[in-house]
Amino acid sequence: MLEKFVIPENTKFEEKNIVVEGDAIIGANSNLSYGVIAKKIVVGDKTSIDGDLIGEEVRVGEWCNVRGNITSNNDAYIGEFTTIGGKLTVYGDLEIGRNVRIKDGFEAKGLITIQDPLPIIMFIFLYILELLRLGRLEDIEKLFEEEKFETPFIAPENSIVTIEKIETRKDMEIVGSRVLGNLRAKNVLIESSEIFGSVRGKDIVLDGCKVHGAVEGRTVYIVNGSEVVGYIKAEKVYMEEKCCVEGSIIGRQGVWIKPTVELPTEGLEMQVEKTKDEKAEEGILEKVEDGESLESVEIKEKESIEEKDKGEVKVKEIEDKNTKNTKINDQVVEDVGVEEREVQKDVS
Repeated sequence: MLEKFVIPENTKFEEKNIVVEGDAIIGANSNLSYGVIAKKIVVGDKTSIDGDLIGEEVRVGEWCNVRGNITSNNDAYIGEFTTIGGKLTVYGDLEIGRNVRIKDGFEAKGLITIQDPLPIIMFIFLYILELLRLGRLEDIEKLFEEEKFETPFIAPENSIVTIEKIETRKDMEIVGSRVLGNLRAKNVLIESSEIFGSVRGKDIVLDGCKVHGAVEGRTVYIVNGSEVVGYIKAEKVYMEEKCCVEGSIIGRQGVWIKPTVELPTEGLEMQVEKTKDEKAEEGILEKVEDGESLESVEIKEKESIEEKDKGEVKVKEIEDKNTKNTKINDQVVEDVGVEEREVQKDVS
């Protein structure tokens, strides 16, 4: 579920909030400078959110910091040691952990339960044991089924979403939305969207979209009348004839402009089985991203390969020498044995 950053169709980045038509899932250790408005909102542990959380159901993990208000039209769950900078309003049942700080107080229309983690764990353990005793394996499987979400906005763990940038270590997929901020991810797929910022990644696909900024990556595909208001810088650039780039196009290994460009695979599944040369190239490019020039990295890689080859040659020479010495020693021992036998024969 949290393997890639997903911005679903019709998502809006407003001045203070991210408005989602479906659900929203925010991974642990993430940082959002916006609030979130969605149907179901799930926030992972140790996450910081600068705005409000408004949804049909809201669940906030432990050690979170929500600087705005939290409003749930149904039930809500607030984890231990969470801090809420505004007011907590729940129109259904509220389950709340210990040591939760709420600046402007709370209001709950339904049942309020203070969570005690240990008894809950013991209850689940005993419940599973009883189901096993009764042979109800299907009910146990239902307990571990993955929860279903409706076209969710997904921010994986350690994601950063601010007005300036949207950054993640995972792949990113954006469909039919207007997004504000510079995008940085592993691989990026953008379909029928408008991006007000730059895009940076390894493999980048722009499919029927408009980007108001630069595009930098390893391989860039521009198809279906996409428009880039900025420059493109990559190792390889594949572009359809009806697309438009207002800035320069730099392709170190080449720029291909064709009537039709075939995408490598569907979605972001571009990391197929690579050859050794491609893997070596990827390693070099990762080092270039860390601030080194491509030429210096290639020189270092060449020197390291030469040193490795020299080391292997030396090891082989030493092994050959040891083998030769062993043969000489065996020959000497054999000659000595022959001489001893001859002396004993003469004496007798």
